[in-house]
Amino acid sequence: MTVFVNDPCGIICITFTYAALLYADYVIIKWVVMQTMIDSLWAPVHVVLFNTLIFLLSFAHLKATCSDPGVVPLPQTKIDFSDMHSGTEGLLQKENWTVCTRCETYRPPRAHHCRICKRCIRHMDHHCPWINNCVGERNQQYFVQFLMYVGVLSLYAIVLVAFSWIKECTYCSEEISIKQTRILHCVILVMESTLFGIFVTAILYDQLEAIAKNQTTIEQLQSGSSSSYSMRRMCFSQLCRFPFEYSPLSNSSSSSSLHSLRNSTNKSLSSDIV
Repeated sequence: MTVFVNDPCGIICITFTYAALLYADYVIIKWVVMQTMIDSLWAPVHVVLFNTLIFLLSFAHLKATCSDPGVVPLPQTKIDFSDMHSGTEGLLQKENWTVCTRCETYRPPRAHHCRICKRCIRHMDHHCPWINNCVGERNQQYFVQFLMYVGVLSLYAIVLVAFSWIKECTYCSEEISIKQTRILHCVILVMESTLFGIFVTAILYDQLEAIAKNQTTIEQLQSGSSSSYSMRRMCFSQLCRFPFEYSPLSNSSSSSSLHSLRNSTNKSLSSDIV
């Protein structure tokens, strides 16, 4: 099932992502490979490898963006919740199912409601504007692949730029304006690659940690099982949005911020205000 979330922030982030990819490809080909490696057999190799990584990254990103993250289907007919006071209540408690007052449906264990997607998601980790979708049971593997490819591509771009600066540029133009343009593009690319590289490395580490512990981000924050995990997530919360709202930076200290974060998380999850 193909999904698309009509979220302006997500659409802007996706547009920015592909614009950054196109810019990186342009700089590597025109201002790095064609300028410093034109006489080397490595030139076509680097171009092919770099664009292969871009293709794999784009494919994983599109799969994470367009795949169903694990949306809990809505009932075809309106459910009468009065049966919760009958024998069905015991069945719900036994199976750990809950009721979503927003979707007006029953939902399985570990499913949570996303206020942006406006649906309940199985094993929901968080809502990420960079894929304009929730990270859940069915698309987390593509999200992890996307993070890995971004990290590898960022490192590859930095290495190529560093090599172009170290190697003597025999075929580079001697015009000052062209030299300055090349340096400017390379500096921007290194800054872009460093920023995205550090960001995705931190998020990838958190994702792998969550997978290893078999706990989603929401569950880890709700249980407060890892203070360092929560602090890292708090730092990146503005770039990789959670499905609930809080203001961790409004408190005077990091400890009180973390305490407020956990309290707001528990309240949000218990009342489905997400």
